[in-house]
Amino acid sequence: MAYTLKSTEPDLAQGMRRVAIEQLDRALSALDSPGEDPHESVHEARKCCKKLRGLLRLFRGAFPGYADENAALRDAARHLSGLRDKTAMIECYDRLMERYGAALERSAFAPLRAGFTRDRKAAVEAGDLGDRMAAMADALRTVRGRAEGWTLTEEGFDAIEYGLIKSYARARDAMEAAADDRDAEAMHEWRKRVKYHWYHMRLLSDAQSEPLAAREAAADRLSDLLGDHHDLVELGPRLESAPLGDVPTRVFRGLVGEEKARLEDEIFVLGATLFSRKPKKLGKDVARAVTTWYAAA
Repeated sequence: MAYTLKSTEPDLAQGMRRVAIEQLDRALSALDSPGEDPHESVHEARKCCKKLRGLLRLFRGAFPGYADENAALRDAARHLSGLRDKTAMIECYDRLMERYGAALERSAFAPLRAGFTRDRKAAVEAGDLGDRMAAMADALRTVRGRAEGWTLTEEGFDAIEYGLIKSYARARDAMEAAADDRDAEAMHEWRKRVKYHWYHMRLLSDAQSEPLAAREAAADRLSDLLGDHHDLVELGPRLESAPLGDVPTRVFRGLVGEEKARLEDEIFVLGATLFSRKPKKLGKDVARAVTTWYAAA
């Protein structure tokens, strides 16, 4: 089932439990049966953990177990925190070549991608990867054992109002901090907050509200752009030890800088639109949509 709450369920607590268990089962399936590409399995499991944490943040004002379960999911994902970065560097390189490669002698930069590929292969072949995947799976199974008993202290919009507004307000504040100096750490923090807002709009997508659907699409796009920007930031320092000559290294560093600037232009225009509403105004917009949604059901 899609990552969304359903008005046809008896209450939001049941919906919260269903979504959580679905994501936990998806993550466990990926970890227990990784197949030929452990990177994809790790990526899937970590995505599920992020979506679970987004779910918990939406209900944080009415879910007594929020702090403990959020910490448990964060710690579970840390078992495999570095592996995804290996694939991200390859994808970042490929995006740069797709955009700028027609004007370059691409063979001059091929050793860089080959190095990223070797790094990823070495990470897969590391002797402790299976142990780390098993440790993450054990931690998630423990959370799943508790998830069937999760309850809420509020019903209807009251159950999500605090979490929705708080997450949105933090994303809005993070945008202002990032806009001040475009610091890499501030941009990364904003990215995390945008992703949580996107998750919240996805969870409410069954409401069939055009404004919320437009907000979901914009948050999705902004999250992707900020993710691409973060990958470029992470790629930059790796050029210091890149297996390239001086000229290709300078050219590639210039491409990274140009692409970061291009992304930032789009990021801050889209962000200004997405976060133009004050938090309480957004809360009222969502409250109307949710009330109409449940009344129709």
